[in-house]
Amino acid sequence: MKQYPANLPAEINADRYSNLVEVFEEAFAKYSRQPAFSNMGKTLTFAEIDEQSEAFAAYLQQGLGLQVGDRIAIMMPNCLQYPIALFGAFRAGLVVVNTNPLYTPREMEHQFKDSGAKAIVIVENFAANLEKIIAQTSIQHVILTGLGDLLGFPKKQLVNAVLKYVKKMVPAYHLPKAIPFSRALSEGGRMDWKKVSVKNSDTAVLQYTGGTTGVSKGAILTHRNLIANMEQISALMDSYRITDGKQIVITALPLYHIFAFTVNLMTKTKHGAHNILISNPRDMKAFTAELKKYPFTFITGVNTLFNGLLNYPDFASVDFKSMRVAIGGGMAVQRAVAERWRQVTGIPLSEGYGLTEASPVLTMNPLDEKGRLGTIGLPVPSTLIRLVDDDGKDVPLGETGEIIAQGPQVMQGYYNRPDETDKVIKEGWLYTGDMGVMDTDGYVRIVDRKKDMILVSGFNVYPNEIEDIVATCPGVLEVAAVGVADEKSGEAVKIFVVKKTLI
Repeated sequence: MKQYPANLPAEINADRYSNLVEVFEEAFAKYSRQPAFSNMGKTLTFAEIDEQSEAFAAYLQQGLGLQVGDRIAIMMPNCLQYPIALFGAFRAGLVVVNTNPLYTPREMEHQFKDSGAKAIVIVENFAANLEKIIAQTSIQHVILTGLGDLLGFPKKQLVNAVLKYVKKMVPAYHLPKAIPFSRALSEGGRMDWKKVSVKNSDTAVLQYTGGTTGVSKGAILTHRNLIANMEQISALMDSYRITDGKQIVITALPLYHIFAFTVNLMTKTKHGAHNILISNPRDMKAFTAELKKYPFTFITGVNTLFNGLLNYPDFASVDFKSMRVAIGGGMAVQRAVAERWRQVTGIPLSEGYGLTEASPVLTMNPLDEKGRLGTIGLPVPSTLIRLVDDDGKDVPLGETGEIIAQGPQVMQGYYNRPDETDKVIKEGWLYTGDMGVMDTDGYVRIVDRKKDMILVSGFNVYPNEIEDIVATCPGVLEVAAVGVADEKSGEAVKIFVVKKTLI
């Protein structure tokens, strides 16, 4: 606590709001005329997000007949449709299933069947994969959108045409019952949205993760879990006097990833921030051009993103005068990257730590000179961190142990998998599978992972899933997948194969 800023509270009120809709409607009213989201040169205000998400909610209720608690998958990169679909789903009382657009048909099928999703909002670039597996799922309604659909004439037509006919990024598909997203908004705008009763103990999101073992599992995150984490992040921002309604946030990490979902989208919307959505951060030329357009104050990323920017020649010419905060998470921030970031931008690259099962933030470095390079910082308010041995007993300060955590942001468990839940939640403590060391001031440093998963650019890759697929290839007798160091992605997957021999 001595390392906390003087005005950072030890506890937050996780029950401040009844549900997430209450949080966002407060922001919509307070910041109505201010810009909320921008993408590819198009900006929507909070009032427009309010109006369009209400129309979408009405369509989900009246047009599709979806009921409170039904699951809806959202599968798209960062674009203006995402917040509208998300807030609309919440306003209809639905449970959101965030889905990575890069999933293979096999991964999509598993997630949709496991979650029991009844509807999906998907960008047409990935519709061909959906077509392959939709018959094996419970999905009854497909809402389809082109990436440029909300950009207005003529940019909408231009972007969609280039993606489809020039870049060939929209494979042919056949989903005859699919509903255009624009039609859903149009028809929903003529329908009555009925406010639903949702408690903060109700499930808001099924966020899929590999957890500690096995196939991808849905972490049950309630409205209270997410509100708690938003309040914890808000308390950290407030302690550094970061002004509400005047922040410009660079959101390059995908919104379907829990880090950007909670920190950039959810929390920053609460505070009236202007989110700049970057659809393709790998295009460094276009990304840097976006950075030059806005006097941004806040940026999040993973180590590979920051390293990529630093190694792009034109990045150094960006104006960093307005930037107040840069936060790295999702994977370890390398010391060399953090030091170079400070040299180029003048702002420290503060590292935090969390995981899907914790909504996700558990620890964060102070945003001032108290931040310690090479550590994941201190527990956020209302969060307890312990380091334990294999028997669950505390290890002495300075010794390595498994990081376990307790707080209002910790998930309820894995959806329909009590056996897997019992492996990671024991006596109210979340066992993270990450090994760390805590110093006498409470700062934690991660030294290793107990898990077998491989972390590629902040995303979990599971060896057993890779092994299952490779093992089906002709000529493969045995296979093992491991992670190896990689300059670009932190880790890369390497497989070892024993070939079948003919006798």
